[in-house]
Amino acid sequence: MKPIVAIVGRPNVGKSTFFNKITGTHDALVDNFPGVTRDRLLGEAVWDGREFTLVDTGGFADEDEEIFAPQIRAQIDQAVINADAVILMLDGKGGMTPFDADMVEMLRAVEKPVFFVVNKIDAPQHENRLHDFYRLGVEPLYPVSAEHGYGTGDFLDDLVAALPAMEPAETVGDESLIRVAVVGKPNAGKSSLVNRLLGEERLVVSDIPGTTRDAIDSLLTRNGKNYRFIDTAGIRRKAKVSRKIEKFSVIKALRSLDRCDVALIMIDAGEGITDQDITIAGYAYERGCGCIFLLNKWDTVEKDRNTTRQYMENLRHQARFLGFAPALTISALTGLRIQKIFNMVDTVYDQYTRRLGTGELNRIMERALTHREPPMHKGKRLRFYYATQVATRPPSFVCFVNYPEAVHFSYQRYLVNQIREESGLDRTPIRLMLRQRTGRIDFGSRKKKQMRKRRR
Repeated sequence: MKPIVAIVGRPNVGKSTFFNKITGTHDALVDNFPGVTRDRLLGEAVWDGREFTLVDTGGFADEDEEIFAPQIRAQIDQAVINADAVILMLDGKGGMTPFDADMVEMLRAVEKPVFFVVNKIDAPQHENRLHDFYRLGVEPLYPVSAEHGYGTGDFLDDLVAALPAMEPAETVGDESLIRVAVVGKPNAGKSSLVNRLLGEERLVVSDIPGTTRDAIDSLLTRNGKNYRFIDTAGIRRKAKVSRKIEKFSVIKALRSLDRCDVALIMIDAGEGITDQDITIAGYAYERGCGCIFLLNKWDTVEKDRNTTRQYMENLRHQARFLGFAPALTISALTGLRIQKIFNMVDTVYDQYTRRLGTGELNRIMERALTHREPPMHKGKRLRFYYATQVATRPPSFVCFVNYPEAVHFSYQRYLVNQIREESGLDRTPIRLMLRQRTGRIDFGSRKKKQMRKRRR
């Protein structure tokens, strides 16, 4: 799991600017995956090789602070509970306010790292603005400029040093755990499904309070395989809950997705497939999880001969980015097709952890490049030299190309589809990364050399 760092503070102290600076983005709404909705308040950051999730919580104050005082306190509590470290952002240009002092008092009892960052200090000669904040009785104070980057390096060094280490893959005995997260909207039937899976088999090894809060991890052994089922809180639509509160349910789901191999995306079939269902699926896709769609409450759906086909076509249309994910209609209440879930999880997990031999992979690439020749770039043919698998969970491949930036996404998608078809990796996400390399030997020249040998 990646550690989570929450930024709290008053409005207009520079939290969002700091967020964009650290995550390396200029617009939190930018999205590289068609059909995937991202929350503007969450971002991935890396410093000195350490990865963490950064959360911009928004302003906790209002002109009429008395009216919003309960909500302000609730937001601070939620941010602290869900984060591994907290940043209190202060305004070095506007100076200290009574609200800053109240925030500091609330954070004094926190038993996790709290960093006090004074923003809008963009040069050493402006560090005298810190004097006002020493009255808060906290140290150290970190002078930074979110806009210009002043002081951020020294602060980030201390921040990542205080973060907990990312957890390694969990095992039971000598067998690897298959970690399965159950995610979806509230009332989609997540807890009912987990109870059904555990209760019918009666093979629960133990119940463990999840490291993700408001989630329960349950261990199950079935047919010699060990599973960890992670039941998560529902992710609500923004229309049904305040934007700030919504953020925390997303954080909980992301923590579960960070530590799972396969995500069971629960959809209330009686309600139909909604934008929020697709948003949740997008979170799993971005995390690189193996995914399975479960259309629950199928017993409540009025059906005719075309109902299943129409549901599946609608699902495939709305979640085009997860075209490889299998889907199943179930009823957690009646047990309809519940046992088929295990076979699906096993299939996805086997592909998710599979490693292709280098020779096999390069033969697949050679056939793909022969069948559909790479395009030209500035009068030169794109050349693919060599491919190798660099990781599993999910299967990740690197291919060396003379001009990687010139490879159109459609051709890259074609290569991924060829790998899927010929290797049998049709139920797992696949990552194909392109790297630059110069050399004389490529797939085309290798084939010509083989033809010359045959002629001899």
